[in-house]
This record gives sequence, structure tokens and C-alpha cells, in this order.
Amino acid sequence: MKKGIIFDLDGTLLDSLEDLHRCTNHILRQFGCPERSLQEIRQFVGNGAKQLIRLSLPGKADDPELDTVFEAYQTYYNATCNEGSTHAYPGVLEALAAIREKYPVAVVSNKPDEAVRALCRDFFGDIYALGVTPDCPRKPHRAMVDRAMEAIGVDTCVYVGDSEVDVETAKNADVPCLSVLWGFRDKEILEQVGAKHFCHRAEDLLPMLEKLMEAD
Repeated sequence: MKKGIIFDLDGTLLDSLEDLHRCTNHILRQFGCPERSLQEIRQFVGNGAKQLIRLSLPGKADDPELDTVFEAYQTYYNATCNEGSTHAYPGVLEALAAIREKYPVAVVSNKPDEAVRALCRDFFGDIYALGVTPDCPRKPHRAMVDRAMEAIGVDTCVYVGDSEVDVETAKNADVPCLSVLWGFRDKEILEQVGAKHFCHRAEDLLPMLEKLMEAD
């Protein structure tokens, strides 16, 4: 049985929080809505860009129409996601290079597909990357994991993420999950949804993945 590694993107490989905060507040200002704090955005991310915008709106009867705000956000983020402060977490590029020498690797994200592919191309080169598309349900549905495994030619995988959505995605795909603790969620939140395996440092990714591969 051929095995691979599938990564979440935001909060796992890339620290994109400040850019998500910047872009969300830019659009909120454009529509006359109050801005959100960095900590609020940190809690809102993980379930896709539309959910981020839904939670960021004031939640009042006179809110602007969600789809209109979301479309404006998507256009602005896709145009500027490579121009801000998004960067790989410390040690991630080196760890990913070592992992790719041993296993097929893919990235799946609830971020819009265009932005996912652009960011992965710029940071990681020729890696298979998949974001939200009309024909593939977003996480925690298993469809993204299944499509990525097929694309990189593996029968199963270890899934690596930073949020409760990632833990649920791995459960739905019936694969082990390794939860990183440098991302957008605290360990206590992840434990509440059943996370069992935790990585504190990027340099520990490969040895921990190898152990999970052997145990699976």
C-alpha cells in the first residue's frame, strides 16, 4: 500500500493570519462594517472564506448581502494574497523538503482554489495543491483528501493540520491526523474534538510522520 502526506495550508504550512485580517478588514470597511480584531479572525478561519466573511459581518438585519461581500473579498484576496506578510512557519520549508524526499505530498485547503495554487507555487514549487472548487466539497468532507490522494498516486495518507476542521477531515477520510501546535488553534480545542497526535516543532514533523506511518 503506497502512503503519502497531505497538508492543510493556513496555520499549518503558512502563517497567513495577518493577511487574512488585512483583507477581511479592507472589505468590511468597503461595505461600511466595523473591523474585526486579529484574535477574532484567528477564531473565524478554518471553514473556508465564505464562513470567514459570514462570521466577520456584524450579524445585524442591515448587513450587506453575504454573497456580494464574499465575492468582493475573494477578488481582493486573490489579487493581493502574495503581496502581504504571509510566510512559511519557522522550519517548515526545510521539513517539507525532507518529507518530499520520502513521501508523495499534497496540500488541500478551504481557501479558494486560485489562491491556494498561487501561494503553493510561490512557496513550495511543483507541489499538488487543491482549494475550494465548485465540484469538490470543502473540508471536513473527505472529498479533497480523496482527490489529492488520487492525484499523487497513493492509497492512504497521514493528514497534517492545525484546526478542529482538520481533525474532523482526517476522521471522515479514515486516516491518521497529526495536529501542529504553531497554528490557529490551541491544544485544548483540538483535544476536545479528538486530536491525539501533536507536533510542537516543524523539525519533528518527519520523525512523527514516520511513526504514524509505521503504526497505521
